[in-house]
Amino acid sequence: MKLAVIYDSRTGNTRQAAEWIAEGVLSVPGTEARCFSIHETDDAFIKEAKGIVLGSPSYAAAMTPDIHVWLQTSSGKLDFPGKMAGAFATEQYTHGGGDLVIQALLHFEMTCGMLCWSGGRAFGKPIIHLGPVGVNNNVEAHNALDYYKDNFVTYGSRFAQKAAEIFG
Repeated sequence: MKLAVIYDSRTGNTRQAAEWIAEGVLSVPGTEARCFSIHETDDAFIKEAKGIVLGSPSYAAAMTPDIHVWLQTSSGKLDFPGKMAGAFATEQYTHGGGDLVIQALLHFEMTCGMLCWSGGRAFGKPIIHLGPVGVNNNVEAHNALDYYKDNFVTYGSRFAQKAAEIFG
């Protein structure tokens, strides 16, 4: 089963988070995961994918304008309806609006007819209510994206487990 992780990344942090999610997806037998920048997608793979996880850095507590435009122009031709949907974000500061980015991405996915999913507290700790958020390496000396790796990998694994349950 194919699952796609699609992201916009300005500094490489969101790309790294996407790769960690794909690592988690690949830990589930029978899954194939690929990551795509919105600037370099494999439309055939995305159309065949049973699930899509979208990611964006937080800019002024919002998804990037580039991913917003990409979603508006690409979601229709990529057969989003009926696919499982997830979201993640990176941010420069601990309270940088990553949760708002995830909500906006999930909202867009829902309006496309996707099946939005979050494990919430169903799996126990770590509890990932809407999707994982990581703080970038480049601003807070006490924080680093690597601290959040396990959350991204765990989210990817849980997403793939649910997709396998739903789509077989």
